[in-house]
Amino acid sequence: MKKITISLLLALMAFNAEAQSVESWVTTADGTKLLAKGQPVEFKVKSQGRQAPIIVDPRQTFQCMEGFGYALTGGSAELLMKMTPQARSRTLKELFSEDGLGISYIRLTVGASDMNGSVFSYDDMPEGKTDFKLKRFSLANDLNDVVPVMKEILQISPDIKVMASPWSAPAWMKEEYDVRGPKLRRDCYDVYSRYFVKYVQEMAKHGIRIDALTIQNEPLNNRNTPSMPWDPQDQTEFIRDYLGPQFASNGIETKIILFDHNCDRPDYPLSILSDPVAARYASGVAFHNYMGDVSAMSQMHWARPDKDIYFTEQMIVDKNGSVSKNIAPNVKRMLIDVPRNWSRNVILWNLAADPQAGPHTDNGGCPFCHGAITIDGDEISRNIAYYTLAHASAFVPSGSFRIASTAPDDPAIMLSEDEQHPEVIRANYYARSKVLPNVAYSTPDGKIILIVSNTTSSTVTFNIQYNGRYASLTLDSGAVGTYIWK
Repeated sequence: MKKITISLLLALMAFNAEAQSVESWVTTADGTKLLAKGQPVEFKVKSQGRQAPIIVDPRQTFQCMEGFGYALTGGSAELLMKMTPQARSRTLKELFSEDGLGISYIRLTVGASDMNGSVFSYDDMPEGKTDFKLKRFSLANDLNDVVPVMKEILQISPDIKVMASPWSAPAWMKEEYDVRGPKLRRDCYDVYSRYFVKYVQEMAKHGIRIDALTIQNEPLNNRNTPSMPWDPQDQTEFIRDYLGPQFASNGIETKIILFDHNCDRPDYPLSILSDPVAARYASGVAFHNYMGDVSAMSQMHWARPDKDIYFTEQMIVDKNGSVSKNIAPNVKRMLIDVPRNWSRNVILWNLAADPQAGPHTDNGGCPFCHGAITIDGDEISRNIAYYTLAHASAFVPSGSFRIASTAPDDPAIMLSEDEQHPEVIRANYYARSKVLPNVAYSTPDGKIILIVSNTTSSTVTFNIQYNGRYASLTLDSGAVGTYIWK
């Protein structure tokens, strides 16, 4: 009995010692530290300084995170397939393994996007010809690059989430025979819904499970090549009367996700969800943040808390070529603000590009969409989008929950000793805590993850408060840190 008691005591002592140590991973604005591991810092009984602490409270949980990742565009996959098998294997392991970047979410394009060298669908027909029975449907183009790359990724990360998004229907299904711009013909609503069914089924035959499908990438943008505008009233009819019933009758469990466009138009998905039948088929809403404010996702959550929120695209490029100069504002915008506004994932735009930011389509392709990595033959370089996402993807696995942590605009109570009576504690109320931007998670294996971004022009020493104890840490101006403890 005494032996068991001593063993338990030693175990508790070891647990408490571990719980009081904070591990840190930091990237600085000057690039001298790139996801560099720092010295551990212990939690102590008293706080240092007079600033409000970042209080982390795992008892308050919010959304479950599904993952962090990038779009595996056709161009990205093409470049990867041009590498030697050894170089490609090494690159994919760095990106997708638990010991590397830990990417846990991938967005595929249904057919070509603007980051393909040329435009194609899975059922192209000459102008004036149609294929309403989809006899010509084929994944042939994707079998050259996207499918084999995905198979290698699944060998590394079998549980990775996959979302798919179309840029356009086949040209023969549109009101004008053009991949850039015209709307979907109403008499093609049925065949286009069956086109999606075949896509999900054919990808499944290759072992690629499509977890979610957005109906149309950027339905309010007809300037990309390819692109297809789609107003919410017509999309409501498509989901309600065609796609939803087709998925149901074919036993397709892929989630139907609405909108997939900017934060300036939350009215678009809300108008579709006002139709009760269409709403029954829709699992969630996806946003980009090239326009509007990310708080639109919270507005969406408040209006329809029964629908999940996703963040599916944002390009991050440092025009000066530095991998880290703008990392603090990018981490704040993508890794802190997006999850704090209820998104269950963060997907950045374009996994890989060549040194000229290609391949991309002409007349509407993106000539400056550098990838998270640049691929030049068998050589890769890591860009700002790589290190931005890494501060979450490498530490926050799928199944983690966002938990409460003090935000800069939250009120704060700060304790201090009375000037006349040093042992007497006074409580002071502040309307705004003014802490550094941050977000916190609890992981399935019992860790706490806190991501902090110093967007100020000064070096800041800040305190983390957890279970009444304090850890004091310092971040340089423009630096970001990921902090981990049990």
